[in-house]
This record gives sequence, C-alpha cells and structure tokens, in this order.
Amino acid sequence: MFQTSTLRTARTACSATTLVLLALSTLATSPVGATEGSARDLAMVEPSEVGLDPAKVEKFTSEMKKLVDDGQLAGMVTMIARHGKIAQFEAFGYRDLEKKLPMEKDTIVRIYSMSKPVTGVALMILYDEGKFQLDDPVSKYLPQFADLKVAKADGPDGMPELEEPHHAMTIRELMSHTGGLTYGFFSRSQTDQLYVKANILDRDTTLEQMVDKLGQLPLRQQPGSAWHYSVSVDVQGRLIEVLSGKPFDVFLKERIFEPLGMKDTDFWVPEEKLERFSRLYVPNRDGVLEVQPEDEYLTKPTLLSGGGGMVSTAIDYMRFAQMLLNGGELDGVRILKPETVELMHQDHLPEGVEFINPLMGNPGNKFGLDFALVHSPDGTADHELAKGEYWWYGIGGTWFGINPVQDIVVVGMIQARGGLAARQARIESKKLAYEAIVDPVEN
Repeated sequence: MFQTSTLRTARTACSATTLVLLALSTLATSPVGATEGSARDLAMVEPSEVGLDPAKVEKFTSEMKKLVDDGQLAGMVTMIARHGKIAQFEAFGYRDLEKKLPMEKDTIVRIYSMSKPVTGVALMILYDEGKFQLDDPVSKYLPQFADLKVAKADGPDGMPELEEPHHAMTIRELMSHTGGLTYGFFSRSQTDQLYVKANILDRDTTLEQMVDKLGQLPLRQQPGSAWHYSVSVDVQGRLIEVLSGKPFDVFLKERIFEPLGMKDTDFWVPEEKLERFSRLYVPNRDGVLEVQPEDEYLTKPTLLSGGGGMVSTAIDYMRFAQMLLNGGELDGVRILKPETVELMHQDHLPEGVEFINPLMGNPGNKFGLDFALVHSPDGTADHELAKGEYWWYGIGGTWFGINPVQDIVVVGMIQARGGLAARQARIESKKLAYEAIVDPVEN
C-alpha cells in the first residue's frame, strides 16, 4: 500500500486504552513486577480492597490471556489499578515467539502513539511556567509556519490550489489535531501526497528540519475546521525545544522520566536492555503471527518523534498515568498543576468540527489536548461507566485509559500491528475492567 519509506514512517507515527492507578506505597517484601533496583515499587492488593469484584477481575485476566493462548497475540502485559492500588498485574505469552522468551512485567515495548500524551504533558509543563498561551499562533515560536497556505482544491501536476488561512494555526489546535496538518497516509489528497514525497518523519532528520519541511507545504484544510490525525505532536516536540532551550529528549528525561522513575522510557533501547525488548508481530492472511523485521529503536534516532517514537514498559506508563490521575503529582513530585491536568482532558474541539478520519474509533468521543475523551459512550466501544475517561493507544497494540470519575486506570502492552485482536484487547479490557467495579460512582 505504501512505499517502504512511507510504511516505516507510518510505524513511527501511528498510534489505546488501559486502566491503571499507581500505588504510592513501597512494599517491605519483594516488589511486585518491578525489576531489581527500581527506585520506587508499587503496592499490590486484592481486588476487593479497592472495590473490584475478584471473580470479574479474574475474568478480565482470562479473557486477555485467551487472545494469547489462541495464537491471536504473541504476548501481553495488563494492569488494573484503583484508588492508588494495583489490583491486576499479569504478563502472559511471549516477547519472542521464536526463542520462546516469555513476556515479562518489565518487557520493553514500542508504544508508538502513546508517546503523544507524554509529549503533551511535556509541553504543558512549559504552559505552567508561562512560556506560552494555548491560543498563541504556532508561528510565534516556529517562524517556519508564518506564511502557511491552505489547500483549496486539487491543482495541476500534483500541486493543490491554495488560499490564505482564515486564521493562523494555534497551539490549542496543534494539540487537538485541528490545526490543518496531516500524516500523509490516513487520507487521500494532494497535500497528503506532498507529505509522502517530502518524507516528513524521516528518522534521519532533526525536529527542526522536519518543521522546515512542513513550512514549505500547504495545510490540508483550514485550521479549526476538521479533526485530522497528524504530525502535530511531532511539531510539539520541536516547540518544546524552542521554548525550553533544550533538546527534546533531555527535557523529557529531566522533567518527566527521571522525576517519575520511568527508567525504561526513551526513544531507543540500549544494548544492555535489548534482552527485555519485545519483538513486533503482524498476522499474515491466514492469521498466523509473523515477526516484523526491523532495526529501528536499536540506535538513537536523529528524529525524536514525540508523536510515535518512544518505547516504554507497563510499569513506567502506569506511573505516568497515576501522576495524571493524581492531578499532576506522584510520590511527592509535582509535574503539572491540577488545573492543567484538568484542562488537558476537557473537550477542545471547535463546534461542528468535521472528522476526516475515524482513528479515535469510538463513537461519542471528543478530543482534548493530546488525549481522546469518552464524552457520551453508546456501548459500541465504551462501557457506560467509561464516561470521563481520557485515553489513547498505539499502532503496536498498546493502550491506556485514565478515569478520574471511577478512580481507575487500565494499561495494556502488546506488540502486534494489524489484525482485529489488538483492537479487541483494547475495547474488551476496558469493558471488563468497568464491569468489575462493585461501587461505581454515578456519572
């Protein structure tokens, strides 16, 4: 469907939903699921202690495990936490089918588009510091965007007819995928073709060079007119560099990863951790899982893709999710102000916005600042108790969901591109986790 370079870009770019409340207490006994020497350990409790039905939590585990036992997925790590305690944490299957290496609780996986919320939080740290306002034009900080034009209609020789933007793209629009950008492969237009030709997410270019390229291309549609999944979060990575004066990865390490104890989250996997890195599988036409050969993530990339380039573990992402559920704080370390976290999971879509592509995949969902929001669940993909959840997922099969109403988080980690099993795991895990709640909060 795509050329090799484009497919590689798609893997990096694309992207989810899991429930996980991180426990704040440290066990005196051996840590549950943590590797030796981890800075902070997470408490494990019986489901009944946090208002979850043990039998239904067991059903959650068995249904997820069945997807692995049936050969639909190679391996999986799942977590459910509520009221700050972990009630379910299991790993099953394999991180390497060929070598029969088991999936472990600290297996490192490609989180792809689950990188996006991390990048959004990093940008909002700078918002808390007064470095920008949401309605500031992006061009105020990235001058390459100062003279962007908008594609009006198809034109000759693959070049669209252009018009002036009705207004300059804002940072709010950049964070809500309504700024007019695209990816190049989730819709068909001459602008998309220009993105492909320019190889916008070339792994061997810098974020600044990526923005330079975008500054030479038209917007796909008028800012604020449509929700279109896009490279906007990668642009946010460059915005962070400009506003902070630091390389994107250094800022993440100093302001998020180290403070939260996210010791395995990065843009690549160093040699000493390769044994814990899961292989990536794709089902063939007969449904048989085949390994996806790739050498990405084995060396540090030049392009630090905040939209889809990170690796992580269930434990690390749980800590990130718990920080958000706690209103921006974990273990006495504050990352964001409570009101800023609240701002991120409010609806920021313009009235009457068009949805050009359906990547949210859930009817009744809205979009905030780098998170999807369960606004009015209709039972198709979201349980009725999911209202208020904010979430996302990754194209490699990872997912998470944070619900401040029910005080619950779910995180799931698999490595499977394509097929229906990954989507089934994401949707069913949410429903089964909510079904386990015995004391739901009326919403």
